[in-house]
Amino acid sequence: MRQILDAESRAIAEIPVTDAYQRAVDLILHHVHSLGGKLVTSGMGKAGQIAMNIATTFSSTGTPAVWLHPSEAQHGDLGVLQPNDLMLLISNSGKTTEIVELVALARGLNPSLPIIVITGNPDSPLAALADAALITAPAAEVCPLGLTPTTSTTMMTVIGDVLVVAVMKAIGFTRAQYALRHHGGYLGQKAQQ
Repeated sequence: MRQILDAESRAIAEIPVTDAYQRAVDLILHHVHSLGGKLVTSGMGKAGQIAMNIATTFSSTGTPAVWLHPSEAQHGDLGVLQPNDLMLLISNSGKTTEIVELVALARGLNPSLPIIVITGNPDSPLAALADAALITAPAAEVCPLGLTPTTSTTMMTVIGDVLVVAVMKAIGFTRAQYALRHHGGYLGQKAQQ
């Protein structure tokens, strides 16, 4: 157990911090908080689950965000995109067919649509299409087969947390504003204290 925890901790500590983070935060602030758009996240498989988590965390902390299933986008759900929106796309390989195709489809609706990418492959097609590419550390998955997304999804989640917290600080998001979005459960009670 300790070896797994140590391996994932090392991977997080080795995530490269570049100016792409500030570009990503600036894009979110401009498009959502200045222009009134929203953040649309997407990913396939386990990366999609991370993208959904990031969207819900942004929404609960004052930045409107929705998750879009990349396959459903090809069957009409792409209509969720509106002017001033931007996208956050997640793919460890940066080659996931459904996500690369999603960029083309989304930019067919809005050619200037800004795209933030979280990927483990800086040389990937997806990274090349990004306005801000956030790269995970090169680390092996802790899965004994080396296949199941484990370490990579941990890094993706942490990068999402970095973006959420940076935007919260930039907009001055308060406990009272948090309470307005959390009426039930433990967090709702805690926020209202």
